[in-house]
Amino acid sequence: MELINIPAEEEILSLLEEKKYAAIRDIFIEMNPADLAALFNDLPKDRTPVLFRLLPKELAADTFIEMDSDIQEHLIKGFSDTELRDVLDEMFVDDAVDIVEEMPANVVKRILSNTDADTRAMINKILQYPEDSAGSLMTVEYVSLRKNMTVQEALTRIRRTGVDKETIYTCYVTDYNRKLLGIVTAKDLLLSEEDDLISDIMETNMIFVHTHTDKEEVAQRFSKYDLLALPVVDDEERLVGIVTIDDAIDVMEEEATEDIEKMAAIRPGDKPYFQTSVWQTYKARIPWLLILMVSATFTSLIITKFESVLDASIVLSAAIPMLMDTGGNCGGQASVTIIRALSLDDVEFKDIFRVIWKELRVGVLCGISLAIVNFAKMLILHQGTVLIVGVISLALFCAVVVAKFIGCVLPILANKVGFDPAVMSSPFITTIVDALTLLLYVNLAILILHI
Repeated sequence: MELINIPAEEEILSLLEEKKYAAIRDIFIEMNPADLAALFNDLPKDRTPVLFRLLPKELAADTFIEMDSDIQEHLIKGFSDTELRDVLDEMFVDDAVDIVEEMPANVVKRILSNTDADTRAMINKILQYPEDSAGSLMTVEYVSLRKNMTVQEALTRIRRTGVDKETIYTCYVTDYNRKLLGIVTAKDLLLSEEDDLISDIMETNMIFVHTHTDKEEVAQRFSKYDLLALPVVDDEERLVGIVTIDDAIDVMEEEATEDIEKMAAIRPGDKPYFQTSVWQTYKARIPWLLILMVSATFTSLIITKFESVLDASIVLSAAIPMLMDTGGNCGGQASVTIIRALSLDDVEFKDIFRVIWKELRVGVLCGISLAIVNFAKMLILHQGTVLIVGVISLALFCAVVVAKFIGCVLPILANKVGFDPAVMSSPFITTIVDALTLLLYVNLAILILHI
């Protein structure tokens, strides 16, 4: 597939100044909607309405869906009712819902007033589902077939109704009460005889979700079963909509971003970086920073309490940063690995003892390796006597093992009690590990060195 060169912002603005609208339109027609949206996001807002009006209807709608919400809002406010209606008419219902969820109330009111009654009813129905549920992700535009249809009748129905559906590759077989009976793909239909019955070729062993299934679980189903679309049913297993792969990918991206932010001790946000104000960024970061700062006080208290022990040797004091950093790094490694495994359902609470046993063995191996290297390094550099270096190396070994234990256990326990395991992230675990490392260190020094 040949890649289309994305024009520079300056090139489009230059053509606009010269009023070469036909040339701009020709450039736009050759571009992918996602690339067009990226271009519009970079253009000055006051120029976007006139440029947007150069797009054909279908391309305009596809591009509008991909734009940042602030650009969408700006365009909607500048649209006439006819222009807004034209864009909305080309959209699938789930895309219209996504836009409605991002807009302020006055804009939402205008959007809904410019949709037909059926579309408005479908949008309102989807909006009633919880934000993080399959119902909020689904579209109601799918192809439904009857089991007593022939393949030829099914193909005729797809040709007549498929143009308004989000996908026609996977079709859903339902009865007159919309109860989901099976699925059939376009491949199945094309490779079957025209007089074959749908009931004979449909797949009845189906993967589906309910309207209130968490959207993260929905995304995991796509990944696990390599699906292109997933049916959504109500409590009576009546088909109410489908989730398509593009929406599942969006969920995966959102969840990955959210987990990364939580693991960095940042309250998750729902806006791109440059659309988030300094104040919003501050509010997202300061709560955890305050918590971590206060919790770090325990480390200071431990150092203060055992100041006399640490003052006995400058080497003992100098080793504290190395011990704390190594313990924190080891705990972070274990926690990230387990959080990832929990999100993929590779690890459950029942596996906690298997996980502990594995991480303890890993910790012992890592601890021995690090302790040996540290022992040799300090002796070569003449940093302390053999006994003092031995205490530091032994403390390092213990810190690694304890950190691996803490790092693997806390996320599993958090997940079990319904707390987000991503919160049990590197900064939080590091604070705990730092305090335990110091306690181990000073008590080993007291025990062995008789300080």
